[in-house]
Amino acid sequence: MIKTLEGEGVAKQKKQQEEDLYAQAAGAIGTLAIAAGVLAAIKDKLGLSWPATLALTAGALVALGYGVWKARTALLRLWGSGSKQPSTTVAQEALIAGADGRLEAVPEIPAHPELTEALRTAGAIDKAEVIRADEVTIAPVLTGQRYDFLLPKTRTVQDVQKRLDNVAGYFGVSRLHLALERNRDNERRVQLLKLDAPPFSTPFPAPTRREIETFAGVPLGHDVTGQLAGVPTFDKASMLIAGMSQMGKTTLINGLITCLLLAYGEFDLYLLDGKICGLITFEKNCVRYEASDDPAVFENMVDELSARGKARYQRKQEAKRNRQPDPKFKPVFFIVDEVANFFADDGTPKGKEKAQRIEEKARKLVAMALESGISTIFMTQRPDKDAIPVKVRSQFVYRLCLYVDSIGSAKVALGDSYFETVAPINPTQLNPDVKGQGVLFAGGTSTLIRGLNFADEFMWQVVDERAARQHQAMEAAPQTPVKQAIDLMQKKGVDFMPTAELAPALGITETDPVERGKKLAQLLEVAAGKGPKGTRGYKLADLTAAAVSDS
Repeated sequence: MIKTLEGEGVAKQKKQQEEDLYAQAAGAIGTLAIAAGVLAAIKDKLGLSWPATLALTAGALVALGYGVWKARTALLRLWGSGSKQPSTTVAQEALIAGADGRLEAVPEIPAHPELTEALRTAGAIDKAEVIRADEVTIAPVLTGQRYDFLLPKTRTVQDVQKRLDNVAGYFGVSRLHLALERNRDNERRVQLLKLDAPPFSTPFPAPTRREIETFAGVPLGHDVTGQLAGVPTFDKASMLIAGMSQMGKTTLINGLITCLLLAYGEFDLYLLDGKICGLITFEKNCVRYEASDDPAVFENMVDELSARGKARYQRKQEAKRNRQPDPKFKPVFFIVDEVANFFADDGTPKGKEKAQRIEEKARKLVAMALESGISTIFMTQRPDKDAIPVKVRSQFVYRLCLYVDSIGSAKVALGDSYFETVAPINPTQLNPDVKGQGVLFAGGTSTLIRGLNFADEFMWQVVDERAARQHQAMEAAPQTPVKQAIDLMQKKGVDFMPTAELAPALGITETDPVERGKKLAQLLEVAAGKGPKGTRGYKLADLTAAAVSDS
């Protein structure tokens, strides 16, 4: 029964559609007949041809339509002349529901014209989105101006970061003219620094002692605004500095060591000068200074520091075992210039085995710095993947890259994933004529800096002051076997004394050479070495290092 009714309904609907079609066709025929009659009457009345009649009729209809539109517009303007109209130069008003449910007009805040246009053009925001003027702050800095603003709710700082090159193009400057900072509390807040001139076009004056001493951390150089920039601490941290030859690495590290001597407090300094004379200025302040490009010297210093680190770990274990506070260690800095020289091999099986052994020792030492207070700073002018083994360079917390000529070299210095971080700066775009300029990557943030270039006289003064303090501390220290040995060697004016001569002077009367050496080593708690002719004994530098060190 239901199917029968449905069939009848479909048939009726189809019949109705056919009748509607016939009616529409009849109406159309009637309309054409009326139009033809009207046109024929006009033609007979005016005596025109058919083409002229059609053109005249069409023109009359157009004129009539325009007159109706014009009259309607005038009436609407007259009717609304007493009410206030929204400005067309600002964003149009939005409608929101009021307390009683009725729609109310709420005027929007004007858009900031410069930033809105810049980010729209760069593709960082959509054409329909704006940067609100009331959410923008522009502050002048020494070298340009800093914009602080909020992005639309659909955008984050990453949208601007990806388009920084385009933003720079809008402003008519290079990418290096811009510095982007993110707010860790709000993903929409952006701080954009725009320089008036290329970075470091004019050198900044060297900082004063007061500025270095009051800096919150360790300064490495100036940022693009002329403010000191650096790292918060070297506690549980290490640094890799890379850049091509003659780019200013040695000047930068000399400035860093000077700042450490002024502001870091008491620490022990180990320097391995692969350039032979690049770090000689600070020899007087070193526990150990070596000017050499021999991998054996590097390995020996790594062994010495590793042993010191191992002893520190043992003290930490003992403290935890006895439920005591962690011991406080004096910071140690191991700074190596041209470190790539020490990882090279001569191609022979023995040379390759030696290189692998040094690599593993260096890796362990750098990793140990995280807990034992031994910080390593390595520098190289060959930042390629084979210069410093990846197992070693992956341990560095801080990275600093001066000018390099390839993206591959930049990734070796700054990390393989560096260009995926927030607002990365490409070191290949740096001006190689600006010496000491580099990208500092620390704490997930990139900063363009230029190393401090102190006058030699200033550095000499700092070194001499530190050496004088160390000497006074040793003079005031209680008398110990090590101090007695130092005094004896200084009185004799020698840098090395054989065990056979030093032992009797310290009251050891043992005649057997082996037993005598063991007792002297136990007394001094310093390992013996070899003199110029292979004679076993003690170096003044090693004893001095032991005297000023807390292990």
